[in-house]
Amino acid sequence: MQNILIGKIFLFGNNIDTDQIYPGRFVELTNTEDIAKHAMQGVDPDFTCKVSKGDIIVAGTNFGCGSSREHAAIALKAVGIGAIIAESFARIFYRNAINLGIPLLICPKITSFLKTGESLGVNLLTGQISTSKGEIAQAEPLSEYMLHILQSGGIKPLIKAQMEAMTH
Repeated sequence: MQNILIGKIFLFGNNIDTDQIYPGRFVELTNTEDIAKHAMQGVDPDFTCKVSKGDIIVAGTNFGCGSSREHAAIALKAVGIGAIIAESFARIFYRNAINLGIPLLICPKITSFLKTGESLGVNLLTGQISTSKGEIAQAEPLSEYMLHILQSGGIKPLIKAQMEAMTH
């Protein structure tokens, strides 16, 4: 994981639920490439045609509310989202995404001065967010443990490494 992320912004509003992030009619899919094709389909049907690896989702309050389906976070990771910054997150989505290795930052009022397509820089260690226009915002910094999970690539790789360390 890189500590400084730079990507194009995709701006969304409040209460983007997991069915908008990944529609429930596709939950039978298990291949991550197939899952990626449906990321954000419920709110922007053309999202996967526009997004590039490392791009950043910025959203209002309660991002990831609704069903606790892990497919929503899997779809965003599979499509290459570099980070998600929101004014607040639904707690289950927050942990699902962190556990999969997707950096999430909470930054009140972040949607008030950003537009889709702008470039954004994010320092994951400090929580500092910089726009291409020079505007700076401060997100809540991630805890050391959350950073450790992200630096390990997610909770499964972290636990695997810990288990391997115990057997040697």
